[in-house]
Amino acid sequence: MTTDAVNHHADHPDFAGVTGLLIGLIMSLTGRAAAHLAADVACVSDADRVIDVGCGPGTAVREAARRGAHVVGVDPAPVMLRLARTLTPDRAAIVWAQGAAEDLPEADSSATVVWSLATVHHWRHVTAGLAEIKRVLAPGGRFFAIERLVRPGATGLAGHGWTTQQGESFAAQCLAAGFTNVRVENHTPGRRALVVVGAVRP
Repeated sequence: MTTDAVNHHADHPDFAGVTGLLIGLIMSLTGRAAAHLAADVACVSDADRVIDVGCGPGTAVREAARRGAHVVGVDPAPVMLRLARTLTPDRAAIVWAQGAAEDLPEADSSATVVWSLATVHHWRHVTAGLAEIKRVLAPGGRFFAIERLVRPGATGLAGHGWTTQQGESFAAQCLAAGFTNVRVENHTPGRRALVVVGAVRP
């Protein structure tokens, strides 16, 4: 796998134990700007059912719920789901489920919005993940992938995200998967620039 792959950290170990808990706590503090951006670009309202793929500590899930949506937070790491439940007030509109982009525990055409924040670069199989997202989205449903904009050649923690080229490559894969209205945008909602790929399930 080259650093040009959009899932260039697919071999990263799953979050677990004390380390996973600490990372989750950090993510809960640093992910607020991206969560607000996701809800804004998706125009989330009380008419939506949102699936957050790779929800981590649930920051974006809570933001969507605050805007009235019913939300499902999906994550492969039990430690992240435990933390998300702990940080989330009792809300009937939120469901937590263990799963991954390639195998979402949701019914066909059950969501109006699916997003994946800072997680596509960890997906095991991008083609399978996109097929699953298309499956769970209702016709006209919106999909958004948001990643941190990183410099070409960045390594280690600095490489967790996408270069501009990787964002464009993912957009091309969305088109190949049958999505329409695919677009790539850069946003800076906080201190860090983000790449946003948006698409619609026809």
